[in-house]
Amino acid sequence: MKVYGLNDLRRMYLEFFESKDHLRLNSFSLVPQNDKSLLLINSGMAPLKPYFTGQEIPPRKRVTTCQKCIRTGDIENVGKTARHLTFFEMLGNFSFGDYFKKEAIAWSWEFLTEVIGLEEDRLYPSIYFEDEEAFDIWTKQIGVAADRITRFERDENGDCDNFWEHGAGPCGPCSEIYYDRGEKYGCGNPDCKVGCECDRFMEVWNNVFTQFESDGNGHYTELSQKNIDTGMGLERLAVVVQDVDTVYDVDTMKAIRDKVCEIAGVTYQTNEKYDVSIRLITDHIRSVTFMISDGIIPSNEGRGYVLRRLLRRAARHGKLLGINGKFLADLCKTVIAESKDGYSELEEKKEYILKLLTIEEDNFNKTIDQGLSILADLEENLKNEGKNTLDGEDAFKLYDTYGFPLDLTKEILEEKGFLVDEEGFQKAMNVQRETARSAREVTNYMGADVTVYQSIDPAITSTFVGYDRFSHDSKVTVITTETEIVDELVAGQTGTIIVDETPFYATMGGQLNDTGVIKTANATFIVEDVVKLQGGKVGHVGKMEEGIIKVNDTVTLVVEEERRTSTGKNHTATHLLQKALKMVLGNHVEQAGSYVSKDRLRFDFTHFSALTKEEIAKVEAIVNEQIEASIAIQTEEMSIEDAKKSGAMALFGEKYGDTVRVVSAGDFSRELCGGTHVSNTSTIAAFKIIGEQGVAAGVRRIEALTGKGVFEYYNHIEETLNDASKVAKAEPAMLSKKIETMQEEIKTLLAEKEKLKNKLAKDALGDVMNQVVEVKGMKVLATKVPDVDMNGLRTLGDQLKEKLGEGVIVLASAQGSDKVNLIAMATDGAMKQGAHAGNLIKAIAAIVGGGGGGRPNMAQAGGKNPAGIDEAIAKVTEVLEQQL
Repeated sequence: MKVYGLNDLRRMYLEFFESKDHLRLNSFSLVPQNDKSLLLINSGMAPLKPYFTGQEIPPRKRVTTCQKCIRTGDIENVGKTARHLTFFEMLGNFSFGDYFKKEAIAWSWEFLTEVIGLEEDRLYPSIYFEDEEAFDIWTKQIGVAADRITRFERDENGDCDNFWEHGAGPCGPCSEIYYDRGEKYGCGNPDCKVGCECDRFMEVWNNVFTQFESDGNGHYTELSQKNIDTGMGLERLAVVVQDVDTVYDVDTMKAIRDKVCEIAGVTYQTNEKYDVSIRLITDHIRSVTFMISDGIIPSNEGRGYVLRRLLRRAARHGKLLGINGKFLADLCKTVIAESKDGYSELEEKKEYILKLLTIEEDNFNKTIDQGLSILADLEENLKNEGKNTLDGEDAFKLYDTYGFPLDLTKEILEEKGFLVDEEGFQKAMNVQRETARSAREVTNYMGADVTVYQSIDPAITSTFVGYDRFSHDSKVTVITTETEIVDELVAGQTGTIIVDETPFYATMGGQLNDTGVIKTANATFIVEDVVKLQGGKVGHVGKMEEGIIKVNDTVTLVVEEERRTSTGKNHTATHLLQKALKMVLGNHVEQAGSYVSKDRLRFDFTHFSALTKEEIAKVEAIVNEQIEASIAIQTEEMSIEDAKKSGAMALFGEKYGDTVRVVSAGDFSRELCGGTHVSNTSTIAAFKIIGEQGVAAGVRRIEALTGKGVFEYYNHIEETLNDASKVAKAEPAMLSKKIETMQEEIKTLLAEKEKLKNKLAKDALGDVMNQVVEVKGMKVLATKVPDVDMNGLRTLGDQLKEKLGEGVIVLASAQGSDKVNLIAMATDGAMKQGAHAGNLIKAIAAIVGGGGGGRPNMAQAGGKNPAGIDEAIAKVTEVLEQQL
């Protein structure tokens, strides 16, 4: 058998099915589209669900893909075993109502034996125990002996590995192909065969025959349109073809694994603990690289949390290997080099991926130091309280808030004789998992809420014709209310109208929808919203104002011109803005989201620090220069490859068809875009940035105005300036100087006020040194003072410390009838004897109806019950008796 590299196998598979008249599609983004059931794409068929259900018409009835996938259900096992991965590639060939079992089985056998060259006598098919059709194809058409075919039956719960189903919806039997890797991978059991848990018989192909509809209760009906869903793990296939032990030994992953060892200065398979870390980093760096390339950004929720968790696990295991400093960006270069043949976007986004990895690893290194500091405080508390086990919730807070892994917490504490409440940690973890699971809404098979729109014939579609017109005549094809498809809408009813051709732009690509009317001679429908529906349909949502509109009526669709024109100004300005940002900040800038309406534009982009005033001014100036230059806006349709070659910018994670629309502003800006624009930049008139802020790690947001909005903005500023000048009794030109003078006056008055308050507090306190007591040989002063705020108490405390020398001071003050301020201070000598201001304040704060805490040397608290002050003061000595 010839040995092929992983990239070769991917290419060979896709080319093979192209030769069988399959349309080859690029991998879909890891970010699911219109599927609330998934955080991340986890199988080859997941992005193709609409085609399997018939809700959308596929571009061809035969499709082949190599889909990037991520699964994190077994994340705790990654690295510990040589099987588990979070990132993998799934090869697939799919039939949507075209060929079925006969062709699928024959082609799977042909590819494995004739194209790849696997030995026939080492291949073992399996079938669902009742699937006689598949059995006959294997034995009579392919010629496999009956005793080499394994039948898998349902278990006592009714489940079967060879019958694919996911609740209610399409389902069907499977037929797998196993490869015998030889006795060296076996368990030694003379009964070892297909289905054994050992590594000898490895599944390399799985044909899913989707031929039934399940009601979710064990009842099945035959589908009129039968489908094929083939899944084959690319890494698994490479293990077999390259005859290596595990997925971590195939060529592309071995290159990453070797780079990890090189950076860490260690050798694989010489230390089992090191091997776990090496495998984990090898896997996780692939996941984070592909996730970032698809526009996912580290965050504390959703898929962003998955990314952050994977990234931080990899960084932390780098530390366990003895790697000092950052290393993930360097390692990522190997991932890109090994995978760019199949995923060109990795090379295109390389600068951005490396930058984001570096920043996130930097942040984690700072966070882990913070976590160590907090853990040290928790250790101190355990000592003072005489406990030997860290509370599970505290351990989980370290993990969840500061990215501090449980095993690291355990390791550090065990060295000092402490334990961790792992059961409590797991309870807190389960609460979080349940919260995350509930965020993925329970939906139907499609992972989307069922609406009336899903009942519409998938063959019906709409064509947008509004690039060069504001009105158009067309035929009504579908009418719906909120709950059902109907033949007509009458005055007073709300609903949705779908037509063959529409000038109305639906909300998509960040651009807000058009509004307007649909009318006939005797009827008017007010269009309030326009939505893009499955299968290319455009829904005009609104209310019948008068008359009746029926299916098959010819109607006139009229777009509100001023709204469309203003929106076009903001959309074209967004293109100019993106190019200007790249010029000022660098090529790492990528669009991360946008919102374009008639009133303003909002643009999210990848960048890692706030823009300076100078940078904002430069960006503004560049955009306004292009507006003043009066550049004609041109649009062209071309192939996606030609568009990329021409330098057109594409969006993160966007799935483009074979033909795309390119919008150009001369030689300055060139982007793939389906939105509406002005015909010339001069129409925009003016551009003004009114806001810049961070919205996520590595993502900034700019808000801006154009045209009429800019002039209204400056008019408002002028009015505000004039009003402020009147209040300050100064001319507008002198307002800044007047405010500076007023601020100096206020500063002086506040200082005098603070000085007077401190004097009054000191006078009110009087000479309290006669209230000093000793607790186990340590001086303690606990007293109250009337109507002093927290700042005043701190000042008094510092003064009394100087008089007291070594010891503990506690001060309490009531302000009004429902506010109490408490402060505690401990000197160095007192702390050496065991005093802890934070624990002391925590113990007495509850008496005054409050809470608080702080450091061993100083702590403060607030309360709501002044009546408890005397009792709180009295309890100080009792608490200190226990501490010392």
